[in-house]
Amino acid sequence: MPEQITDNAVADAALESVTAEVQSQEAKSKPTSPGSAAEKKVADLEQQLREANERALRANAELENYRKRAQRELAEERRYAVVPLVRDLLAVVDNLERAIESAQQSPEAGGLLDGVRMVATQLEGVLKQHHCVRIETVGMPFDPNQHQAIAQEPSDEHPAGIITRAAQVGYKLYDRVIRPAQVFVSTGSPEGQSTK
Repeated sequence: MPEQITDNAVADAALESVTAEVQSQEAKSKPTSPGSAAEKKVADLEQQLREANERALRANAELENYRKRAQRELAEERRYAVVPLVRDLLAVVDNLERAIESAQQSPEAGGLLDGVRMVATQLEGVLKQHHCVRIETVGMPFDPNQHQAIAQEPSDEHPAGIITRAAQVGYKLYDRVIRPAQVFVSTGSPEGQSTK
């Protein structure tokens, strides 16, 4: 806003200067006709000044729009800058979960199993702290934006179009899917299906 006040003050001063110059020239030459060349020159200069002011206002508006767009893009880049790191960490999370599943099969893995569970929980907490969360699967309607269907299967528990189980956990960062969940989708009750 101070820039506009300064621009307007400069424009007003320039207009007054031109007007004073034209009036002094008129006084010297004392034109006889009311539509003299000096009046035409003043009108032309006023028109040029208005056009210059309009161009300056448009340029300021374009600059402000550019600043806002650049700030939005920068905020977006900062928000999703960790995507490559998160993608790499997801493989570690998967391996920890596989280790837990495998250790649950062995009776002598008690203390080790608890330790691996604590590490997995801690890693999950760190991901969640940075807005990387699991995509819900079992019992949810299939959403192609978040889920990747790898097979369909009949289910007594779930109606058609509902996820019955997950083959691989999916994750999203804020609202962007980092890795879609690989899921099995129900085709409905096997009794309702016709066999061919």
